[in-house]
Amino acid sequence: MTSLRRSAQFVAVLAVLAAALGPVPTGSVPAGRRPAGPVERTAAMPSSDSRLLAGRRIVYSYPGPTPPPAVLQAIREGRAAGVILFGENVTSPDQLADAVDRLRQAAAESPVREPLLLMTDQEGGKVRRLPGAPELSARATGAAPDPVGEAGRSGVGAGQNLADSGLNVNLAPVLDVYDTPGNFIDRHERSYGQDPAVVGRLGTAFLAAQQELGVAATAKHFPGLGSAAADENTDERPVTLPVPLADLRARGEEPYRAAIAAGVRLVMASWAVYPALDPERPAGLSPAVVQGELRSRLGFRGVTVTDALEAGALDPYGDTGARAVGAAAAGMDLILCSARDPQQAEDAAAALAAALDSGRLDRAAFAAALARITTLRASLG
Repeated sequence: MTSLRRSAQFVAVLAVLAAALGPVPTGSVPAGRRPAGPVERTAAMPSSDSRLLAGRRIVYSYPGPTPPPAVLQAIREGRAAGVILFGENVTSPDQLADAVDRLRQAAAESPVREPLLLMTDQEGGKVRRLPGAPELSARATGAAPDPVGEAGRSGVGAGQNLADSGLNVNLAPVLDVYDTPGNFIDRHERSYGQDPAVVGRLGTAFLAAQQELGVAATAKHFPGLGSAAADENTDERPVTLPVPLADLRARGEEPYRAAIAAGVRLVMASWAVYPALDPERPAGLSPAVVQGELRSRLGFRGVTVTDALEAGALDPYGDTGARAVGAAAAGMDLILCSARDPQQAEDAAAALAAALDSGRLDRAAFAAALARITTLRASLG
């Protein structure tokens, strides 16, 4: 009965969003497909409805300890899906509580009834934005006498820490399976190990324990950064990982099968290029990766989220607006604007709205993405 109710709720949300978006204009471009000729760009400003809907796919960030007026206003107007917090946004428990209260109060004043997505990266070890649990890195967890039990305890620690701080989404666990000791993902101790089955078991234990506490988990970085060399950092520059398709599926993608079966709520795509799947575009800009591998092949039905939109790996793919539209066209639901600059989020939302109005983004696909995000938000406290 619960699954039937959730299905009915999802269909109802989709119908409402589709009605708000209106009919699909003749000649609109299906999701994941580029137009045969040049895209006709409208000179008019995006409609107010489109800007509102586009904003609900955007995750904002900001500098310093206090949410700025621009972010609070976007939230009050219902033009934000969520906010990501970094170490610079957290100076003490009392300060964090005040910041979260401000964000939540702004959300309570908005026309959107679903909770705001409040997220951070709390992987464990070196990658923690909040003090406290989980203190063990993924590598240390994998080397523990009882690795599955330790992963579960880390998931409980992460979930309790975030929940106590008023956050409801963790951009963890990392499911990258490293192939060479000391490479990009291993040198920061962010991988559970070299065996995809083990990574799948430990990542699943972490995410399941965390989600039991009401904090949504995010599996990343699909389809895997485990083959990236030590200096191949997508935050800094373009990265191409020429892994054969059979190896990519057997190692990189395999932990996601376990995570999806365990009900992981979000998946983050990598910004690396995987020529075996798409020789031209990074995973998060590739319909072949997002819609083909992740959704069609592995059956993921949850929310997709980009990695940082400002990443150096995307330098060849245009400005903030072009990147946001490319990611949405590929099938990414949430656009992560993490440059600690609210204008980045405004620019991304404006570009999505213009692409929706012009027909460059398919309206039915846009509505489906919003429905997935709304369903996620409605399920969280």
